[in-house]
Amino acid sequence: MELSDEIEISVPIQAVYDALNNVDILKKCIPGCEELVRKSDDQLEAKVVLKVGPVKARFSGQVTLDASGGPEKFSLSGQGNGGAAGFAKGGADVTLSKKGNCTILSYKAKAEIGGKLAQLGSRLIQSTAKKLAAKFFKSFSEVVVEETA
Repeated sequence: MELSDEIEISVPIQAVYDALNNVDILKKCIPGCEELVRKSDDQLEAKVVLKVGPVKARFSGQVTLDASGGPEKFSLSGQGNGGAAGFAKGGADVTLSKKGNCTILSYKAKAEIGGKLAQLGSRLIQSTAKKLAAKFFKSFSEVVVEETA
């Protein structure tokens, strides 16, 4: 499954980039995030509760960040295990570009799921993934603007 979109955030690129590297901001924005801990400069550990259709599961996982292209490019990859519900793994490439005093955040994400989640059907999974991504980026934009004000 692949997702892509872009959002305009009314703060400079550096502020958006810094927020993408701020565990406290990410934790506030990730839907269902119970815990997000930085294990090293490029490793995060997360616990997230998600409901997809009739399946509700707590995922534990690892996220690897690659900020070497910063502040214009940022990527992450990760995998999580939801026990009997199944697993998810994937990654996203984020590109930041300047538009006046604003930043355009574009992302392309890929995800793969297995277990009970995979049995729910691709339409439900795709629709839920789009909703979660939209919710994250809307929340991220609001928090970044608020933190920068």
